[in-house]
Amino acid sequence: MLRIAICDDEKEMVESHKTVVEYCLKSNSETGEIITYTSSDNILYDITEDGFYYDLILLDIEMPGFSGMDVAGKVKPFLPNVKIIFITSHIEFAIDAFELSIFRYVPKDRRKEKLPLAVSDAIRLLSLEGGKVYTISTSSRLEKIPYRDILYIQRDGKNAEIFFGEESTKVRKSLQQVFDELAAEEFIFTDRGCIVNIIHVMQVKDGEAVMKNGLHLPISRSHLQEVKDKINLYWGEHLG
Repeated sequence: MLRIAICDDEKEMVESHKTVVEYCLKSNSETGEIITYTSSDNILYDITEDGFYYDLILLDIEMPGFSGMDVAGKVKPFLPNVKIIFITSHIEFAIDAFELSIFRYVPKDRRKEKLPLAVSDAIRLLSLEGGKVYTISTSSRLEKIPYRDILYIQRDGKNAEIFFGEESTKVRKSLQQVFDELAAEEFIFTDRGCIVNIIHVMQVKDGEAVMKNGLHLPISRSHLQEVKDKINLYWGEHLG
């Protein structure tokens, strides 16, 4: 079940957004708990003080007290994987939203057209990220890493080092072995010594994969076009 928050200082807009979310959940055969707020102070308190968890947050940018931008910046350390959809009448905020790694930006004057698409895309992505785990099993340890947490995997001598969140772990296997065991289309080789998780790639720029956490991973010239094609195909199939 997904946990979704909606925050807008206008109660009428909150109810309208809630109707859209309910429709999108049903359309995508997903279940969810929807919590609504008309105060940015309240959603901030619930997340930063009471430890509320959300998979997706719909935020109005222009609110009294803490703005949507303020809320997004303050909750990211507590919910690093949360998807945030900004809804605003001021297009100039889009640049700042990009810097905050916001999932989608919806102009208020195109809300009826754009919001259902943004919410459905977020729900599909959350569904893709959930569930699967990579298991490392040896005589001395058993470790399970959710696919959604894996950022990239690099060759380290005879080991494969798996980077997830702020941590990493090594397994005594070749990159190809790990790739075959993952058997998931979201993982692709960017060069002979590195596999990345497409879900965490924000863009391909200047021969590098720019990750959502700001890390730049090199893409070999021989892999560059293939990487671009696979990323476009992946998102085209899953979010198209």
